[in-house]
Amino acid sequence: MLDDNLRKLRNFDKIYQGFSWNIAKFYNIAYDVCDRHASKKGKIALYFESDTGKKSTYTFSQLKSLSNQFANALVSIGVKPKDFIAIYLGQRPETVIAHLGVFKIGGISVPMSPMFGPDAIEYRINNCRAKAIIFGAENSEKIMDIRNKIPSIEYFIEVNGKTKGAIQFENILTDASVNFDMAPTLADAPAILIYTSGTSGLPKGALHAHRCIPARLTGLEMAHNFFPLKGDIFWSPADWAWIGGLFDSLFAPWCYGIPVVAIERKKFDPERVFAQLEEYGIRNVFLPPTALKIMKEVPRPKERYRLKVRSVHSGGEIVSSDILEWGKEVFTSLAEIYGMTEIGFVAGNCPAVLPIKPGSMGKAYPGHKVEILDESGQVLPHGKTGEVAIHRSDPGMFVRYWGDEGEPNQKFSDDWFLSGDLAFKDDEGYFWYQTRKDDVIISAGYRFGPSEIEKCIFKHPSVQDVTVVGSPDPLRGEVAKAFIILSQDVEPSDSLTKEIQTLVKNNLSAHEYPREIEFVNEFPRTTTGKVQRDVLRQGEMEKKAKK
Repeated sequence: MLDDNLRKLRNFDKIYQGFSWNIAKFYNIAYDVCDRHASKKGKIALYFESDTGKKSTYTFSQLKSLSNQFANALVSIGVKPKDFIAIYLGQRPETVIAHLGVFKIGGISVPMSPMFGPDAIEYRINNCRAKAIIFGAENSEKIMDIRNKIPSIEYFIEVNGKTKGAIQFENILTDASVNFDMAPTLADAPAILIYTSGTSGLPKGALHAHRCIPARLTGLEMAHNFFPLKGDIFWSPADWAWIGGLFDSLFAPWCYGIPVVAIERKKFDPERVFAQLEEYGIRNVFLPPTALKIMKEVPRPKERYRLKVRSVHSGGEIVSSDILEWGKEVFTSLAEIYGMTEIGFVAGNCPAVLPIKPGSMGKAYPGHKVEILDESGQVLPHGKTGEVAIHRSDPGMFVRYWGDEGEPNQKFSDDWFLSGDLAFKDDEGYFWYQTRKDDVIISAGYRFGPSEIEKCIFKHPSVQDVTVVGSPDPLRGEVAKAFIILSQDVEPSDSLTKEIQTLVKNNLSAHEYPREIEFVNEFPRTTTGKVQRDVLRQGEMEKKAKK
C-alpha cells in the first residue's frame, strides 16, 4: 500500500503527507486476499492447529479451489447476492473458506463468535435475517435448539457433524466444481456485517463494504514497522468474529500473501502461546491488552523460548506504560493502535519512525483524517479535550448500522464520524485518550473520566488489572469505584485498599480517588475482551438501590 518511495522517507509525518488512496472501482476481498496469490501453487496461506493438536497447512491455491466449491454450493442451494450468511465458527480453515465463498457470490458474511450463547446468536440472526448459518458440530445442539426462533434461516450447514436436518459442509464441497466465476463487485458493495462489542446497550451490526480491507493496510504496515518484511508470519488470538481478528489479523496480512497461523483454543494459556510463537516462527502479532497482561505473568520468556517476534500491535483498551516496556523488551516492538468496529484502526504508533509516548494512542495513520471536535462540531486546538472524529471520506468507514436507518446520522457531525471517545491532540499530533463520553463520572460537581485513575492505580505493584466506574452516592451524586484484580499471591486487605486510595490522592487529586474499592477475580467482558463497564455500573445502581 505504501510505495517504495514513501517507505524510503523513514519519516512518519512525510509519509502521512505524501500518501493518497488508490482503491479500484471494482474490488472483491476474495480475489485480493486469496485468488491473486493462487498462481504460486506452493505458496502457504494458513498454518492450522486444532484444539486437539492436529496440524495442517493450506496454500492459497487450495483455498481458492475450496472457496470456489463453497461458492458453487451456495448458489446451488439458492443463496443469492446480497443474502446474509452467518458464519458461527472460530479460527479454523472452514471459516476462511466460508467467508471467501460468500464474497465470491456477492453475498454478505456475518461472523459470529463460537463463544456466543443462544440469545446472542438469536439476536444477531433475527436482526439481519440471515438466510444460512455455517456452524461446527460442537455447537449443533445449541443451534438446533433455537432453530424455531430464527425463522429466516433456510439452510443449516454443519462442519464435521451428522446432525439430522443439517447440510454437511464436507459433502457440498465434494459435489461442487472447483471453478467459479466471481461476481464483479464494486469496492463500495456490502461484504461483511460485523457486530459491535455491546459495551453499552445492544450490539449494532456495522455493515462494511469490500473497500474496508485495503483501507486498513497503511495502519498494518506502520504498526508493524513497514510490514511485510521477508519471512513475516502473522498470528493473533483475536476471535475471527471481531474486526481485530478477521480484518486486521487474517485478511489484511493476506493482501500481501503473508502466511497466517490459526490456532483453535478453549482458553488463553500464556505458556502455550509462547511455545507456539517459537514453534511456528511467528514474527508479527496482534495481542489485546488483556492477553499481554496475562503473558506478562510468565517468568523469563526470553530465556525459556527462542522467539522471532519482531512486531506486536495492541488495542481495544489502554496499554499501560509497564506493559509497553515489557512488550518492547520481550517482543522488540510494541505499538498501541486506536480503532473501532465501524472503521478499523485509524491511528497508532510506528516504533521504527515515530517515538512512542507512553499513554498516547499515537498519530493518525496515512490516509486517515482524524481530529478532535467540540460539541458544536468544530475542530479544537491542540491540548483541548473533545470527541475523536474520523472524516466521512475514509475508505474504511462502515456503510451504516443494519436495521436502523436513522442511527448513523446521529453518529455524524457534518462530514465527521463521532467515535464517542474523548481525547486531546498535543502539539506534535499525538492523540491522548481520556475516556468514553458515557463513562464520565460526575462527583460533587467535578467531572472526570476513569482512564486517568486506572493509569494511576496500575502503578501499584499489587495490581494486575483495574476498571473504574461511577457508583451512586447520596451525598456526591457519584463516587469513583475501582474494581481490582490483584497480582498472583497478593491477598486483599484494608491496608492495601488504603495504599491504593492514597496513591491516587497523591498523584491525581482528592476528588478523583476511588472512595470505594472492590477486589474481584474477573471483569464482565464482551466476546472481544473489552470490559463491560455498563454491567459494572448497572450492578452498582442495583446494589445501592437496595440499601
